[in-house]
Amino acid sequence: MQHSVVLIAAFALFSPLSPILLNGLSAEATVTAKAAPTGQLGVSLRNEVNAAIDRGLTWLASKQREDGAWSNNQYPALTALVIESFAASDHPAKAKVLPRALTFIASCVQPDGGIYKDVPGRKGGGLSNYNTAICMTALHATGDGDFLPIIRNARTFVANGQHFGDDEYTGGFGYDKSTGRAYTDLLNTLYAVQAMRLTQAVEESRPKGEQRADIDWGEAATYISKMQNPSDTGDDAGGFFYNPTDPKAGTTTNAAGTVTFRSYGSMTYSGLLALIYADVSRDDPRVRSAFDWCARHWSLEENPGMGAQGLFFFYNVLTRSLDAYGQDLVPAEAGTLIDWRSALAQRLVSNQKVDPDTGGGYWINDTGRFWENDPILATAYTILALQLTL
Repeated sequence: MQHSVVLIAAFALFSPLSPILLNGLSAEATVTAKAAPTGQLGVSLRNEVNAAIDRGLTWLASKQREDGAWSNNQYPALTALVIESFAASDHPAKAKVLPRALTFIASCVQPDGGIYKDVPGRKGGGLSNYNTAICMTALHATGDGDFLPIIRNARTFVANGQHFGDDEYTGGFGYDKSTGRAYTDLLNTLYAVQAMRLTQAVEESRPKGEQRADIDWGEAATYISKMQNPSDTGDDAGGFFYNPTDPKAGTTTNAAGTVTFRSYGSMTYSGLLALIYADVSRDDPRVRSAFDWCARHWSLEENPGMGAQGLFFFYNVLTRSLDAYGQDLVPAEAGTLIDWRSALAQRLVSNQKVDPDTGGGYWINDTGRFWENDPILATAYTILALQLTL
């Protein structure tokens, strides 16, 4: 009892939560993970997580294509996510699989600096922003200085993709600017601002006299904020949607006939993370209300508002956003404080499937929307999430 009260007092002292959420916490609240200090996995769970990561990387190593890619080689981002997983590990297969994978990524570099492949006839083209942003982030994660020129050129490409115009899309990023259509969305914008923020130190390596690349961060933050539901939208308040043309989770209409784009989990965590990358203060009402929405809709059973759709991306972005936000505990119903790292680690470890042929393990979403029935993608998302829980 005394331990619980101390934790709650400390949480209240440092928490950015609104008074409404804090009032829901009682002196009887407990932390769900008891085996370790807040925000740290217990020894047993840590060992389980490391074993699950090792099995996942073993399985991924067995699935690498002859050309060095993983999964559909028309989209190098799929390979880049696996590269990032290996880059953060000391798995014995790392020395074998990474050089081949990095050679494949280098083969996808285009004259315009982007890292993608042309996919004729596909809406959004080769998804050039999405692929370039993820690939440059993965290359940077390897720490290999040989890739600095590629990353610098990729930064210029991504920066040039920011949309400016007198429309609702201004400040954001879309799949492929070369299509000539005004279109941006929160997911492409998240990957763009993440890539530009995480690789910003690369600019120091630019040759003297070469123009540095950056984006208009103020316009980006303004666009991100437009994808957030305001305080007068009831249960959707503080949450985020994909974009106003295609909100993904549908709409709701109140008694007055006002239409609201429904907030959902993966986009709300994406919005929270994107605001952090755009240097919006954690005390800013936009950031606080986003976290409030996440707390009110806390679940690891589903992607809130979307069910099983996009579930593994949801796990991935939840981990990245809460880690960046610096919040170890999430207040849930009945006054419970969730140690999210432990809760997420336990769920992901228990959901791993074992491949009897390789002894490795993988994850897959039976719901195929957003490509998550591809076990390569679901496994890469999951490993990256688990690595951040350690």
